[in-house]
Amino acid sequence: MTDTIFAPATAAGRAAVAVVRLSGPGTAEAVRALAGRLPAARRASLRPLRDRQGREIDRALVLWMPGPASYTGEDTAEFQVHGGPAVVATLLETLAARGLRLAEPGEFTRRAFEHGKLDLAQAEGVADLIEAETEQQRRQALAQLGGRLSDVQARWREALTEALAYFEAAVDFPDEELPADVAARAGPVLARLAAELEAATLDAERGERVREGFRIALVGAPNAGKSTLLNALVGREAAIVTATPGTTRDVIEVPLVIAGYKVLLADTAGIRDAEEEIEAEGVRRARAWAENADLRLWLVDGSVAELPGLPDEVGADDLCLITKRDLATGPAGIWAAEVARRMDIPSAELTAKGPSDMAWLQQTLGERVVEALAGAEPAAATRLRHRDLLDEAAQRVRQAMGEGSQLELAAEDVRLAARALDRITGRIDPDHVLGRIFATFCIGK
Repeated sequence: MTDTIFAPATAAGRAAVAVVRLSGPGTAEAVRALAGRLPAARRASLRPLRDRQGREIDRALVLWMPGPASYTGEDTAEFQVHGGPAVVATLLETLAARGLRLAEPGEFTRRAFEHGKLDLAQAEGVADLIEAETEQQRRQALAQLGGRLSDVQARWREALTEALAYFEAAVDFPDEELPADVAARAGPVLARLAAELEAATLDAERGERVREGFRIALVGAPNAGKSTLLNALVGREAAIVTATPGTTRDVIEVPLVIAGYKVLLADTAGIRDAEEEIEAEGVRRARAWAENADLRLWLVDGSVAELPGLPDEVGADDLCLITKRDLATGPAGIWAAEVARRMDIPSAELTAKGPSDMAWLQQTLGERVVEALAGAEPAAATRLRHRDLLDEAAQRVRQAMGEGSQLELAAEDVRLAARALDRITGRIDPDHVLGRIFATFCIGK
């Protein structure tokens, strides 16, 4: 971190304003070289910026933020210039010519982490906030940036410290006048902690789904109307629709927003016994995607003369849709009742061409998504990394509770649980892990 770094903080392309950020020990010198002198700290100042030959690059707002009271904890500055590509390119070339280095992805936030401005969970909240596409993703990311996970992790670690103190007192001072039940006092502390960790581990899956998207699979036999329904739900021609069975050969994922949550809607290949190699691979992928989906919509063609075969691999939370109601020849509702009886899941008849049918389906999907993902508060843990470490800590705590009279082993399990929790906030994460995490950030952040 001895280098002084720079990067555009706004997206490439033409815009009214572009922001270029600097951070590091040479920031003050660079500002003086380009803007003439340092402006007052944390007050925007309009200055002409000049290149090394003294030619004016642009008139810019210059912000000077000396460390440690800055985002990175170092001396930082921002140049707010007109957003034309030529202006930005000339400014970046001038900074590079003065010996500054273009920042790597996430390097500004990495420096904030290294200087104690953010812990790792909060830094991940920064990345999630930048990537947020929906209101619920924004709320969750903002809570994490505000320290929701960090605060609860600190409370859990305090409980582990208390339990460890009881164990170590019993081990290290057996001849002192300590209460006979000093080691046993750790039991209730660990029991409460284990329950909280296990609950947080389960809730982390909700946090992951808010971040990544609730997965809904459209599944069924060829020509059941999956692609037509996908297009109707997303409001555009995202999938090819033909009368030829097996048109869809691969999984087509389309993101959309339902009830304020990100949803991934997938059209899949028609499920049947396929001999042709490409179609067989499509069926395999369809089954795999459906198996990992949060909600499966089984589509059954309701326009044919006889009720087709129904799938066996149905889950209790699935929903069956009998499609092409506008083309059906039998009485309304007959097939829905029969399918519901045979598959033992809710079913309904609809047509993708009917506004009222689609309004009902969108409302139903919204209710399912909210039921799965909504909570009084955003989930504290939001990533697989968090969930794995919480699960590891919970297992160590349970193991410590089962050690009985072997207090040294119980104490070691408590220490290992604390190490797992410390890795959530990055206290002891190895450098290669940190590098991999910050590499997912955008340049300029």
